[in-house]
Amino acid sequence: MDRTEKRAFVEFLADVFGSTSMVVVTQNKGLTVADVTELRRRIRAAGATYKVAKNRLASRALDGTQFDGIAPLLKGPTALAWSEDPASVAKVIVEFAKTNDKLVVLGGALGSQTLGVDGIKALAELPSLDELRAKLVGMINTPATRIAGVVQAPAGQLARVFGAYAKAGDAEAA
Repeated sequence: MDRTEKRAFVEFLADVFGSTSMVVVTQNKGLTVADVTELRRRIRAAGATYKVAKNRLASRALDGTQFDGIAPLLKGPTALAWSEDPASVAKVIVEFAKTNDKLVVLGGALGSQTLGVDGIKALAELPSLDELRAKLVGMINTPATRIAGVVQAPAGQLARVFGAYAKAGDAEAA
C-alpha cells in the first residue's frame, strides 16, 4: 500500500466507525482461504462487514471515535467486523468461532461501551433486531385482537339469546 491508499483506507475506516453501532475485533491465526470465504459469506448474509486491517491504520482511524476503547485489542493478526444490528454480527462471529478454533474473539465495542469476550458472547445470545421487531408487533397486535374479541362477545351473546327466544317462540306457535 502506498501513502494515498493508506490514507484512503484510514478515511474509510473512520467513516465506518463514525456511522456504525457495533464493532467486533477478532484474531485469525491460520484460517484457510475457504474458512475466511465462508466467514465473509455468513457475515454478508447477516448484513455485516468483515475486514482485515493493519493495526496501525485501524488505530489511526479509531482516534476521536466512540470506538477508541478497542485500540488495545489491535495486536497481532486482527480483523474487524461491524454492523448496524449489534446482535447479528456478534451471532455470526461467535457461531463461527465455536466451529473453528482458529478464529478467536478478542472483544469489541457497542457504541462507546467496550466489551470483552463475555460481552460479545452475551450479545450474540440476544435476538436480532428483526426478531425483536416481530415480537414487538406481535405484542402490540395481541391486545388489539383481544379487545376485538371482547367487544364482539356481547353482540354474539345477544344474538344467541335472541336466537333462543326465536326458537322458543317457533316451538310455542307450533
